[in-house]
Amino acid sequence: MKIAMIGHKRIPSREGGVEIVVEELSTRLVQMGHSVTAYNRKGRNVADKNADKDAHKLREYKGIRIVQVPTPDVKALNAVVYSFIATILALFGKYDVIHFHAEGPCAMLIIPHFFGIRTIATIHGLDWQRSKWGGFATKFLKFGELIAAKYADEVIVLSANVQQYFLDTYHRETIYIPNGVNKTEFREPDLIAKKYGLEKEKYILYLGRLVPEKGISYLVKAFEKVDTDLKLVIAGGGSHSDDYVKKIMEYAEKDKRIIMTGFVQGHVLSELFSNCYMYVLPSDVEGMPISLLEALSYGRKCLASNIPENSEACLEYAQYFEKSDIEDLAKKLEECIKHPEIFHTDKEIMDYCYKHFNWDQVTGESARLYIDAILNVERLNKV
Repeated sequence: MKIAMIGHKRIPSREGGVEIVVEELSTRLVQMGHSVTAYNRKGRNVADKNADKDAHKLREYKGIRIVQVPTPDVKALNAVVYSFIATILALFGKYDVIHFHAEGPCAMLIIPHFFGIRTIATIHGLDWQRSKWGGFATKFLKFGELIAAKYADEVIVLSANVQQYFLDTYHRETIYIPNGVNKTEFREPDLIAKKYGLEKEKYILYLGRLVPEKGISYLVKAFEKVDTDLKLVIAGGGSHSDDYVKKIMEYAEKDKRIIMTGFVQGHVLSELFSNCYMYVLPSDVEGMPISLLEALSYGRKCLASNIPENSEACLEYAQYFEKSDIEDLAKKLEECIKHPEIFHTDKEIMDYCYKHFNWDQVTGESARLYIDAILNVERLNKV
């Protein structure tokens, strides 16, 4: 099969969950013998300043063909322009399937649909709920959601909550395929000890984009109320959220226990997960949080907001606090620090994670979906 991927910023990248999914899925599809082209965004606005800029020069990565799509620096337009150009380019690629990722890019799915090209849409979350977007962007995201619901040959969702939303809102049946994790690579605190002074199990970790819907402001305010010698590490870069990042940095400057690392990847990332006492995800909105799954894959204690997407992923293998509630978050932080026995063992957490979230299984289910889509169009052509 010839498959195109549209909607991510770029691969390889860890700047967001969409990028991780596209890379893991594409890499495995190539290993299965399929041809995959990923349409990367190219421009100063695309990558975090600490991310690997060499990715902008790639034409091939692990057997995946890379097409660099010029993307404007204007925040309100970059996703719209990118997804339109990428879709027009893909029309000439003779693809069996074009796989659109995220609601905004799905707005362009209608174009290959009218040309009879099979399309798959993965809804990574209800992006219009994210507070960083303004009026036009929110309307565009909802339009993309509508187009996916009406015209995609198959719609993939990452949670039962979003699956029910599509059924209630659009009467559209969707297919649940969760995200996955890779085999854990444990590392002793070497680079993080030298760079940040971090010791094994002496810090709490948040890792992800620094955007309002991730609830980082709740975390730093709650942590301020907790009497502990543990440090709080906030790892990640912004995404159209410079003002919010500045606000978090101002909070961090008031509490010397808080360390902001910026964007991290590679061995530093592995060390941070390997050695944290606990991972915290205080989000208001999620799709299926890959960082939370990765924390589970390391057997880490996890504390997350009680939104359905988090509790569906972790079940009883994490602790939860009331979404957006700083007081409850502070209370649960203290409880988790003082009573580690409330958590499952590291092995139980890891076993649960590997059993339910497997990239090979995700890829196999996606490939079967592509084949079904192609067979369906062949049947229609014979009628």
